[in-house]
Amino acid sequence: MKQSVYSARSIRGLLMAGAAVSAVAMTAAPAMAQEIEEIVVTGSRIASPNLVSTSPITVVGQDEIKYQGTTRVEDLVNSLPQAFASQTSQVSNGSTGTATIDLRNLGPTRTLVLVDGRRLPPGSPGSGGSAPDINQIPGALIERVEVATGGASAVYGSDAVAGVVNFIMKDDFEGVAFDYQFSFYQHNNNNDFVQNTVRARNFPLPDDSVTDGFTRDATVVMGASTEDGKGNVTLYAGYRKIDAILQSERDYSACTVAAAGAAWACSGSGTTFPTRILATAIGGGTAPGDAQVRADGSVSAYSGATGAYNFGPLNYYQRPDERYTLGAFGKYEINENVTAYTQLMFMDNQTVAQIAPSGLFGVGATIRCDNPMLTATQRTQYCGSLAGTSSTVDMTLLRRNVEGGGRQSDLQHTSWRMVGGFKGDVAGWDYDVSAQYARVNFAQTYYNDFSISRGTQALDAVRDAAGNIVCRDQSNGCAPYNIFTPGGVTDEALAFLQTPGFQRGFTEQKMASGSVSKDLGDYGLTLPTASTGIAIAVGAEYREEFLQRTVDTAFATGDLAGQGGPTLGVAGGFDVTELFGEMRVPLIEDAPFVKQLTLDLGYRYSDYSNFGGTDTYKVAGDWAPIDDLRIRGSYNRAVRAPNVQELFTPQGLGLFNMDEDPCAGATPTFTAAQCANMGVSAAQYGRIIDNTAGQYNSLDGGNPNLQPETSDTYSIGFVATPEAIEGLTLTVDYFKIKIKDVISTVPSALAVNRCGTTGNAAFCSLITRDPVTGSLWLGTTANVLATNVNIASLSTSGIDVDLGYRFDLDDVGVNDMGSVAFSFVGTWMDTASSEPLPGEGTYDCVGLHGANCGVPTPEWRHRLRTTWATPWDANISVSWRYVDSVMAEGTSSNPLLSGNVAALNRKFDAYNYFDLAATYSPIENLSFSAGVNNVFDKDPPLSGVLAAVFGNGNTYPGVYDSMGRYVFMGAQVKF
Repeated sequence: MKQSVYSARSIRGLLMAGAAVSAVAMTAAPAMAQEIEEIVVTGSRIASPNLVSTSPITVVGQDEIKYQGTTRVEDLVNSLPQAFASQTSQVSNGSTGTATIDLRNLGPTRTLVLVDGRRLPPGSPGSGGSAPDINQIPGALIERVEVATGGASAVYGSDAVAGVVNFIMKDDFEGVAFDYQFSFYQHNNNNDFVQNTVRARNFPLPDDSVTDGFTRDATVVMGASTEDGKGNVTLYAGYRKIDAILQSERDYSACTVAAAGAAWACSGSGTTFPTRILATAIGGGTAPGDAQVRADGSVSAYSGATGAYNFGPLNYYQRPDERYTLGAFGKYEINENVTAYTQLMFMDNQTVAQIAPSGLFGVGATIRCDNPMLTATQRTQYCGSLAGTSSTVDMTLLRRNVEGGGRQSDLQHTSWRMVGGFKGDVAGWDYDVSAQYARVNFAQTYYNDFSISRGTQALDAVRDAAGNIVCRDQSNGCAPYNIFTPGGVTDEALAFLQTPGFQRGFTEQKMASGSVSKDLGDYGLTLPTASTGIAIAVGAEYREEFLQRTVDTAFATGDLAGQGGPTLGVAGGFDVTELFGEMRVPLIEDAPFVKQLTLDLGYRYSDYSNFGGTDTYKVAGDWAPIDDLRIRGSYNRAVRAPNVQELFTPQGLGLFNMDEDPCAGATPTFTAAQCANMGVSAAQYGRIIDNTAGQYNSLDGGNPNLQPETSDTYSIGFVATPEAIEGLTLTVDYFKIKIKDVISTVPSALAVNRCGTTGNAAFCSLITRDPVTGSLWLGTTANVLATNVNIASLSTSGIDVDLGYRFDLDDVGVNDMGSVAFSFVGTWMDTASSEPLPGEGTYDCVGLHGANCGVPTPEWRHRLRTTWATPWDANISVSWRYVDSVMAEGTSSNPLLSGNVAALNRKFDAYNYFDLAATYSPIENLSFSAGVNNVFDKDPPLSGVLAAVFGNGNTYPGVYDSMGRYVFMGAQVKF
């Protein structure tokens, strides 16, 4: 142990400042006040005798983990106001099967995730899976979580743009411990406002009270130290199983809502059940151009108000999930100069994302007037006097595969992470050299999708010699798909049409790193105005990244109807060699009004195999005029190198969300001249059919010529530990992050809007409409180009507030009743700006949500926890979570966002959630925990206009408590 250079009171205050949201750290602080070991905190490689960084750090400790009932690590981090919803267990359509962290709403690939200071590998080779998957981290093994704001590339390299999340693991355990957590959701379905809407469409409603989404999480930890105390091995094994929740089990998601005046209406998809037919009748036929099959076998005009398909109920609100974890942490002091260490982590995680059934999504088919699957009425309606002849009608068919059930994406990730190294002290220099290998294997099997090519084949039917209806082309075992006659779909047709899709792949990461650090005060390198020496850390790092994803023919050719286009394989990699250094210079100590003044400097040079060199650096300062106050500020230049998927993904069709196609419908929002800007002909104008699901085609893909993103982070703030109020710590920090050369696509909805309103060729050249229908969603020709480019810029700014206060009840005259602790963390967002194209204007997403802004960015969020540590070995804790009100982005006056927004979709009111938790330890090695989050079972806010992927079930499940009360209980026993 090294003696601290600060007073005992100062150290206690500084510890509390570093752990403002960690009750466990706060209660432990007094015991550590007399003497403290030098440690390394997130954001620096230089050991420091205190826990205050020149960059803001929020710490979440073990008590907070227990009070939240955490079984999913992403839920723990997302409870912080700095974090925004990303890939969670409540994403279904667009799920990668991973769990990711998104600090500051700048995207999960701009948040660096570490385990004990070493990076996690990319989470998945699946599309959109480049961010680290924190499913790899066993919650029961977490000692604490450190969240650092802003750029840290000078210390850790690429990706640390929005910040760093560092999971510190328990690696010095002795004995055997068993941890079991059990939880579920309970909700009372009493939303009459929505229920009336569901009843009006005769859709089923869930039970009045539901209990579901059961989670079971068990972990065994075993550890032993050597007799001489020089070594320790900690082993763990865990199993977690999470049950699914369907959207049909909540009344507010029993149908897909759309605003209809002052009430909700059940909306849905224009790909329907029964079959919807777009065609022009011949021979004097009377069939409407847009018709739907009726129960008597006839067709009549399609109405979205009554005929749209309710796709919501079969979507998962919570995906089923099964995870196995296994690992070991080991260390051994070979001698006083060398300690060997290792980390071995294994995870196998399997989850299923289910969405609405596949089917025929606007499949073009030429149907003969003698096709035996047409009813007699339909033949007359479509063919008139030509009924029963070989004459043909060109039809566009839209029909859901309700007989086959929902589309299911079975996603499995199996990961290995191995770290080995040596650290110690040689001639007074601390060193650490290590190697790391990580691999994630990926397997996706997509069930219940339809083959487009086989669908066309199965629609062309004739009668054989025996009078049976058969395919005209009977190759591949074709069975007729009779979607014209009610009840006409057979099991044989489904067996022919339903086609599984397969993707397989892996990511691989190899790293070697070495660093040395030293307090140069041992050599006399101390400024005359200070008593503490200058400290340095220097090192080098080498890293290789490789990713490969292979797909089967069904994915690669775009033959799977429910995918929106081809999903292509990808393979590629890069390597980077880096040199880095840090210096901490105590400038002044123990002078009038300058108790301490310190300068921190850092630099890293990175040489990438694909684009060359980058420079990152930091300058930070720390001034303590008195013991009670510390003022800190920093500037960081950070980079994010393009990842393999951004570089090498082949181009293919995808989907994007938009409120409406402004050139569709009988009375389009845009004028004929505006629509002509994007290729709509005079003949098409006023006749283009819109997609009521709000999904349109985009052409997505990679770019091997991408350059790195660069960012500048500025922060300034203070830490106050006033002597007059013992036990109080307050930290307030302003942050501003500016990112340029952002790897992005031009937002497709924005491109459509700006092409129509400005006629700018930069936008209009991105839009290709179907040459026949003028549509942006029917067929595979229509699309909005959205490939990766270094084109955009992002910036965000705000203020973080952390407050911790603890006092004994004896001090206020309530004797022998324990203590009370308050922990408050809040974030005020000032700006969240985006510039999609240089010179085309910016938009600010603070207080907004939608297709361009993504998940809600409330102006203010906070969490206040109050904990009573009773004298009876029990703690009782209450938490208040607040999310400020937000508006739909279309309500903005900014021309890049403004649009028509119905009254019910305009605003999410401010939300207050209250949580209750308790822990009890009747004997030394046995403890119990239990609690309820969202005690009052508050329904989430609803909207018919949500951002893609993270909007699910008419709300944002990662932002709001979408499934009701969360009830949890757990037990921990140690032997």
